[in-house]
Amino acid sequence: MHRELDLSHLYRGVVLVTYLQDLRKMAELSFFGRETMPLIDAIVAIEEEMTMWRRDIHAHPELGFEEARTSEFVAEKLQEFGISVFRGVGKTGVVGVLKVGNETQSVGLRADMDALPIKEANSFAYRSGTSGCMHACGHDGHTTMLLGAAKYLAETQNFRGQVNFIFQPGEEGIGGAKAMIEDGLFEQFPCDTVFALHNAPGVPVGKFGATPGTRNAAGAFFDIDIEGKGAHGAFPDQSVDPVVVAGELIMSLQSVVSRKIGPAQVAVLSVTQVHAGDAYNVIPATARLSGTVRTFSIELMDRIEQLIIQSAQGVAASHGAAAEVDFRTVFHPVVNDADVTNTAAQVCDQLVGAENVVRESAAGTGSEDFSFMAEKVPGCYLFVGNGEDSHPLHNPSFDFNDQALVYGASFFARVAEASLPESE
Repeated sequence: MHRELDLSHLYRGVVLVTYLQDLRKMAELSFFGRETMPLIDAIVAIEEEMTMWRRDIHAHPELGFEEARTSEFVAEKLQEFGISVFRGVGKTGVVGVLKVGNETQSVGLRADMDALPIKEANSFAYRSGTSGCMHACGHDGHTTMLLGAAKYLAETQNFRGQVNFIFQPGEEGIGGAKAMIEDGLFEQFPCDTVFALHNAPGVPVGKFGATPGTRNAAGAFFDIDIEGKGAHGAFPDQSVDPVVVAGELIMSLQSVVSRKIGPAQVAVLSVTQVHAGDAYNVIPATARLSGTVRTFSIELMDRIEQLIIQSAQGVAASHGAAAEVDFRTVFHPVVNDADVTNTAAQVCDQLVGAENVVRESAAGTGSEDFSFMAEKVPGCYLFVGNGEDSHPLHNPSFDFNDQALVYGASFFARVAEASLPESE
């Protein structure tokens, strides 16, 4: 009886030890609910530090070309890491340069820094401290991921050649990439290839997407100014009512894509703003419609521009009014180079396993001005999961998922090493 009791205790002890061993294995494979074994240990070790950086940037958002504090934060960190810093590239852009050896090969790693003119709805401690401005697209996370990679690469220097850390201002439709390029980005800091990451709400943390070909749409903004004739609201017959013209024009524009563009071509036209009048009893003299267009080719974008102009002028003329269209193509399509994207995908495979890397997917109608960089240098724009419960981009409740930081930073670091291998 006593012996059986001892065996029972022994059995329970073996079960307990086995259970604890299993827990340990799970802990080694899971850090805050994610697989970390393939990631870079040195980057995982600074996750808490990166989280502090990210939340500091989140609490101090700045709009495009106003990123003075953010740029200085980035520059100071790069200098702290021992990386050469170049400020004022494209107004508030920053480039860090890390060169190892005499090889001429080089790679560009790009992150965007600007916030959006949105009032934040979150209540956590690091919410935006700037009224009407917030990081609603995750650029605070993108900047932090690149800083994490910079810290690691500066310490390890496990590559030969030059890494250009490109911290871009003004991505949100105001030409930050073009400003850096026009300021001599690729002449001063030549790159054989260039990579950029964006977080993807709804996609589990630990998943990547690296797909060749067209990935994002060209994007345009437009304003239509309607000139009519104002009058007292009680005497509409004495007016040429621009509000009526605007209403009819909104409906007319809805037929541009549905009736004048072939069904095999993808295009989006959205009227997003209507402005007219200031009083209840006054028919205004002017009205303005504003909106956006997305296409996967510049040729189709040009055609839609002409159709908008024709529609606006035609509808206005039918009422005795006039219309002027200001149409601005602010993004080109993002086209991923096949070879560069294959390199990115292979790096992602090594980090998280091929089953967690999307290599084929439909292009999205969102736009990204990394397109201009990828037109100059073979590039890859890929995504990293921001969590299945993430709020959508450009939402007042959005927040970058700090658990994704080590994935993005590990990718940037590994793709730099893969692009600039040490001589054998």
